[in-house]
Amino acid sequence: MSAAPPSVAFCASVARDLVVVSGPDSGSFLQSLLSQDLGSLVPGEAVPALLLQPRGKLLVDLVVRRHGEEEWWCVCEAGFGGVLADGLRRFRIRVKVEIEERPVEALAVRGIGLSDRPGVARLPGVVAVPVRWGTVGGFDLIGDPGGVAAARAELGLPVAEADAYEAARIEVGVPRMGVDLDEDTIPQEAGLDRDAISFTKGCFIGQELVCRIDSRGHVNRHLRRLRGGSPTVGAAVTAAGREVGSVTSAAGEVALALVRREVEPGATVLVDGRESRVEVC
Repeated sequence: MSAAPPSVAFCASVARDLVVVSGPDSGSFLQSLLSQDLGSLVPGEAVPALLLQPRGKLLVDLVVRRHGEEEWWCVCEAGFGGVLADGLRRFRIRVKVEIEERPVEALAVRGIGLSDRPGVARLPGVVAVPVRWGTVGGFDLIGDPGGVAAARAELGLPVAEADAYEAARIEVGVPRMGVDLDEDTIPQEAGLDRDAISFTKGCFIGQELVCRIDSRGHVNRHLRRLRGGSPTVGAAVTAAGREVGSVTSAAGEVALALVRREVEPGATVLVDGRESRVEVC
């Protein structure tokens, strides 16, 4: 497939890290640390979540799947499994919990949901993890190489190359850890509070800042989609002769950028000397 965003259901090989948390206290342990309410999950269900720093900034964004009564799978962007495992181990005090990193293969399926292909969740050698990708349905298949290869063949979907997958991600406005998100990101800046934070559960790491912003404050910048021109990663975004942000991801005429909050959607900015329109992700 070309680098243009696919307009139909597709799949793509992606890199993911898996951290398995198991043991009698695994559920309560994760519930006390992660931003999402895990209390109602039954085996097989999954939700997006965050592990935050104590001061409320992002450490890792992830998807948590209850894999069994005493086993949870934490799936994150490749390269951040060690950060996640170390972040969890820091709080493993007097609890019966094991934390293990496991190598996995992953296949991203976008444009359809698990309800469209219910049989895929029963294929041997893979586990299906639902993913919220803007308004686009999707899920990741996590497992061993043979299982993922068999699942790809079973699905029979067009296979997107890495650049086409990135173009689709940017088009729907989904931020990526290590690219659009880092250790300085406040969840509300990237809209992570919409799906990955429960404001009604009990305490979790970093809760004070995100709840204070939700109830009484605001953030000074937002992740926005830019459309037009040919933005390049790292380029400054300017408005009225002043730098107001920088591009974090780009594909053709579409980009993601962290932009000052006073630059409202619909505004025109300059990137690399060319005009771009600011859009809500």
